Amino acid sequence: MDFWIKAAQLILSLSILVILHEFGHYIPAKLFKTRVEKFYLFFDPWFSLFKKKIGDTEWGIGWLPLGGYVKISGMVDESMDKEQLAQPAQPWEFRSKPAWQRLIIMIGGVTVNLVLGILIYICVAFAYGEDQLSPNDVKAGVAVHPYLKKYGFESGDNVIRINGEKLEDVMDANVIVLLRNGRKITVKKADGSLKTIQLPENVDYELFNKGAAQAFSPRSLGVEVSEVEKGSPADKIQLKPGDKFVSVNGKKIVYYDEFQNETFYSKGKEITFEIDRKGEIITKTMTIPKTGKYEGRIGFLNTPNIVDEKAIRHIDYSFGESFGRGLDKGMNTLGDYAAQLKFLFTEKGASSIGGFGSIGKMFPSTWNWEIFWLNTAFISIVLAFMNILPIPALDGGHVVFLLYEMITGKEAPQKVLEYAQYVGFILLLGLLLYANGNDIYGYFFK
Repeated sequence: MDFWIKAAQLILSLSILVILHEFGHYIPAKLFKTRVEKFYLFFDPWFSLFKKKIGDTEWGIGWLPLGGYVKISGMVDESMDKEQLAQPAQPWEFRSKPAWQRLIIMIGGVTVNLVLGILIYICVAFAYGEDQLSPNDVKAGVAVHPYLKKYGFESGDNVIRINGEKLEDVMDANVIVLLRNGRKITVKKADGSLKTIQLPENVDYELFNKGAAQAFSPRSLGVEVSEVEKGSPADKIQLKPGDKFVSVNGKKIVYYDEFQNETFYSKGKEITFEIDRKGEIITKTMTIPKTGKYEGRIGFLNTPNIVDEKAIRHIDYSFGESFGRGLDKGMNTLGDYAAQLKFLFTEKGASSIGGFGSIGKMFPSTWNWEIFWLNTAFISIVLAFMNILPIPALDGGHVVFLLYEMITGKEAPQKVLEYAQYVGFILLLGLLLYANGNDIYGYFFK
């Protein structure tokens, strides 16, 4: 049932975004009196689930849920309708329109996705508000990933400022360090003293490659297994949801970050756990991996019991305030997503690319409208960014050729457009297969 609830949320989210994206092309096309032959949700090779012709446009639903499209007369697109393009250009065709009109038609989908993402963030801010954990309210400090301790951080530190700017929400520290070049961090130690730590410029790559992207987190009391990763060391020693760790190598565990320290600094060594399983104390012994996916960890999710949970404050925004908050969130999402693409060129990043399965995991196993809309806003902005990339077959590829035409006064030869479309289609198909192949491989073999 969990799978189907997640799948339903994913399909609904993508359907909304695809339809509105395609309307972003359709509406300016009609405004400029350009004929739109088809408007489809999902793709329809060989047959469609539903179709109805209204005026010049065939509206339909395809059977292949990989997106959607509008077919605009006289345009070199994925349909590769060479027969139409071989005929003399007609006044209602895309190729007959001025370059500036064709440009507006092409960027319409991207514009809709970007504006829609920001609009959703505005509505969510107004309808639901948001939770924040201010450093001023944190009493137990934050949990620091063991990898950062070599730079002078300790669990219990409280992050106050980054690059000289006051931190509003403790959880923003991770994205600021990883994606926004946060390198100068001022922390308040447990004894009340302040210390400023300068991180190296390449620390973002270090944290990503070492699996320490979540460098700072609220401190959590105790260690309780909520989920065991399939095929992990925890799975092999038969840990079960509900198991509570009492000690590691005889050392009593109070905070989850203490457990992290013991395992991280015991890589390649054998350690012994004492576990409370429904009131019975059992002992488990294992060797902590020193390389690979589970380097310094054993592979389970912890049930959070946040020490400073009462310090998490809920903020409600007025109608006017929600506009500023939604705009900030939308633009930060766009910038952060663009910034994280640098990690794709690392071995870990390439192997982390995911397809529909990974996107589906973003959604909860129970229907939650707030999370649904937040995820939809995020995906919408991601689609806007990906579609504007200058890759043939994407909107951005068409934009490149249109800008070339507007600058030089010469249209790109039709053969060039056709070959570019083929190349772009092959690249996108390869990426789609690779990303979803990663999901399948990860599900069965990791």
